[in-house]
Amino acid sequence: MLKFKSVPNTELKTAPLIFGGNVFGWTIDEKTSFQILNAFIDKGFNMIDTADIYSRWAPGNVGGESEKIIGKWLSDVKSRDKIIIATKAGMDMGEGKVGLKAAYLKSAVEQSLRNLKTDYIDLFQSHQDDPETAQDETLRAYDELIQAGKIRYIGASNFTADRLQEASEIARSQQLQPYRTLQPYYNLYMREKFEGELQNTCAELQLAVIPYFSLESGFLTGKYRSTADLQKSIRGGRFANHFNERGMRILSALDALSAAHNTTPAAIALAWLLKQETILAPIASATSVTQLNELLAVADINLNTDEIRLLNLVSASS
Repeated sequence: MLKFKSVPNTELKTAPLIFGGNVFGWTIDEKTSFQILNAFIDKGFNMIDTADIYSRWAPGNVGGESEKIIGKWLSDVKSRDKIIIATKAGMDMGEGKVGLKAAYLKSAVEQSLRNLKTDYIDLFQSHQDDPETAQDETLRAYDELIQAGKIRYIGASNFTADRLQEASEIARSQQLQPYRTLQPYYNLYMREKFEGELQNTCAELQLAVIPYFSLESGFLTGKYRSTADLQKSIRGGRFANHFNERGMRILSALDALSAAHNTTPAAIALAWLLKQETILAPIASATSVTQLNELLAVADINLNTDEIRLLNLVSASS
């Protein structure tokens, strides 16, 4: 039986894993994407995260590929109300389409609605901060979109603690809808960017945290054991410097715990995230149904205090 967690002060409840749609239209085609989405939903999981920029970086793509694949799939799904669709805008889409100014955000939401073939978006997120735009302008635009029924709730991604505090104060003082979630870069290997001030701010503001790069782009799956393995994936080159003493300690601990729980290192790394304060559910991607099932195993893992302590110890920054 899946355990669902609620986003504070909303009607959103999600299963223990959020599927990351950045792979759709990039490393997997439409047919495989549909197979994975169907398997994900059939197992009772319910939240899918994407962004307008996915996957503009791939040769021949312009952005919106992921949203469009999800939209085609979503148009055939009969239970839209049981699925949480989260998307994002704000990163550079070219031709001046970037940032969090009101006019652009409104057009970006309309484009995402068309791509996703839906009347509303459950969670719309500022993909990155825009220091050139006053936060009250952004929040007022979001408030209008919420009032119009085009989005239900809003979230932030890649924001600092100070900017989250500022946004919260503006929303409170001007009676606008506040950010309800934060999407930070956080995993067992990359802890320092989130833990401390940012995590404390999320707790103070009751923000539900949905970490991205939860598996450090594959490093925490155990697929990469040396620099020779980096050719296994187009992402492999991202962590050539991870093959240090700390990285090896982490992989060794994940190996031991995955053997003890009869699961995979990836599932253990995700289970560790679920035990951290403020975490709603981690975002992770798969390129096959087999990989997906390995990730979904996180729902059945309950790490004990000693196991959490071990992972904390081996992953601590030296």
